[in-house]
Amino acid sequence: MDLGILGRQALVCASSRGLGKACAMALAREGVRVVMNGRDEAVLAAAVEEVGQASGAQVEGVAADIATEAGRAAILAACEAPDMLITNNAGPPPGGFDDWTHEAWLAAIEGNLLAHVAMISAVVPGMRARKFGRIVNITSAVVKSPRFGMSLSTTARAGLTAFSKGLARECAPDNVTINNLLPQHFDTGRQEYMAKRIMRERGVSAKEARALQEKMVRARRFGSPSEFGDACAFLCSAQAGYLTGQNILLDGGTYDGLI
Repeated sequence: MDLGILGRQALVCASSRGLGKACAMALAREGVRVVMNGRDEAVLAAAVEEVGQASGAQVEGVAADIATEAGRAAILAACEAPDMLITNNAGPPPGGFDDWTHEAWLAAIEGNLLAHVAMISAVVPGMRARKFGRIVNITSAVVKSPRFGMSLSTTARAGLTAFSKGLARECAPDNVTINNLLPQHFDTGRQEYMAKRIMRERGVSAKEARALQEKMVRARRFGSPSEFGDACAFLCSAQAGYLTGQNILLDGGTYDGLI
């Protein structure tokens, strides 16, 4: 399928690895000029080269922290009129009451709510004026299935979900869509991090920890980052103009609810 986005421009936040990188790759393969972002210059440079070589598209990188005002300014300066914005950032660590200091709450809200609100607010006026815009927020399945240990992430991302829903209603007449992708159990560094926690807590091997993780997924396997990237690319397509304000789970059928 031709997604109708050849020659358009995208900002993909936190895209030097993992799901963000998969989104950058999928968009670049559709002929989109992609500006990637990450905090580690060396890792980002390698990712930019990989995506550029694999796609043949124009791919650039901006080493910056999206959770800072200076970082956001640098990213936005690299693509002043984006047609697409993919918001993303590393999630807060799991924990409990003893870990959730006032500073920890502020960091979670700044990194996973306010940073994205600021990026969205910066690009939406131009998208509305040009009558085309696609915003995709990479959030988490825990937004729909909250778990106490993930409360920092859930709380911040649920706030972003509420903000995005309200704004999506305002932007719909101008062909600007805002949707959320809610991943769970994808084969990325995040899963490796969670596997190490299982290893420490249960005293099991890496292989056993992975098997326990896969058992929690109805599909009995981890998702591939490329599957996630392709879903993101479709949400950015010309054909997806009637799809907005939605929370789309990519969890291998794990969620038990109806809505």
